Amino acid sequence: MTDISRHLRFALGLLVATTLFGTFGYMIIEGWGLLDATYMTVITMTTVGYGEVHTMSYTGRVFTIFLVAMGAVSFLYVTSALVQFLVETQIRTIFGRRVLDKKIKQMTDHYIVCGYGRIGLVLCNSFRAHGIEPVVIEKEQSRIEQMESENILHISGDATEEDILLRAGVSHARVLIAALATDTDNVFLVLTARQLNPDIFILARASSVKARAKLFAAGANRVESPYEVGAVSMAQRLLRPSVTSFLDLVFTYNRKDIQMDEIPVEESSPLAGVMLKDSGIRQKYNLIIIAVKTPDGEMLFNPSHETLIRPGDTVIAMGKTDNLAELEKELQPNGAKKVYQ
Repeated sequence: MTDISRHLRFALGLLVATTLFGTFGYMIIEGWGLLDATYMTVITMTTVGYGEVHTMSYTGRVFTIFLVAMGAVSFLYVTSALVQFLVETQIRTIFGRRVLDKKIKQMTDHYIVCGYGRIGLVLCNSFRAHGIEPVVIEKEQSRIEQMESENILHISGDATEEDILLRAGVSHARVLIAALATDTDNVFLVLTARQLNPDIFILARASSVKARAKLFAAGANRVESPYEVGAVSMAQRLLRPSVTSFLDLVFTYNRKDIQMDEIPVEESSPLAGVMLKDSGIRQKYNLIIIAVKTPDGEMLFNPSHETLIRPGDTVIAMGKTDNLAELEKELQPNGAKKVYQ
């Protein structure tokens, strides 16, 4: 695209240069004013045949012949550059859209983010930082252009429409985030997505307390209010500044020295059925086990060294990113899917 744009700019520059050349040429050779010289240059280059502005000298007529040839070449060059720019831009847009649609069509167990506003943008940045490539549905053109510049998989359209959700692969997606601008749109989106995929995990945004019940009734698994979460976070920063600073440090995804992660335990894991004291997690990976979540949702905080690691449990550990990755390989030899609750 850069080469095409440069070619078009050069063509337009050539046209302007030819016009200036003709204007100053008539002013110098014939002694005409700026308006007459410009007018004569334009009608000569466009070959409209209006006739001479004033009677010209022999030198002026020779100059006019030369200017006609230059004008014809300039206009031809500009026309070809403009046609090339329009055609190639259209071809690239169509081809790029087809490649994008094909890639989305082949995705399974993926994340769909509906709405690329302030919340959707932060969600996508967090997902991509963790190696998850989401599919975004957005209808605002300015946001679509932003996603194109950031190489984010996206579909242009209304997320509440069934055909748009199907294009995004909702029938075989793992998670859908309803982060549209209004509660009404989110309720309708959740209802439609649940009908298309009864097993998908749906996280919905609510702007008001009244919308919570409606979103749950429509089929959302979890409902979050950014305003409530933000208010609680602000309060905690005042009441527990050291704790919140520590959590900010842990959840900053661009740090490698300390992270917190949750890892499901597969039945085929060599640590399944082993007590924490015998697992060697602390010695081999230098990790701290914060909690163990059982399949029924019970959370065992600061588990004792005699806690048994069972298949289906989720181990919540903290430490270096590389060490967490090594533990994940041991707990998930086959790459188990994360269970959402």
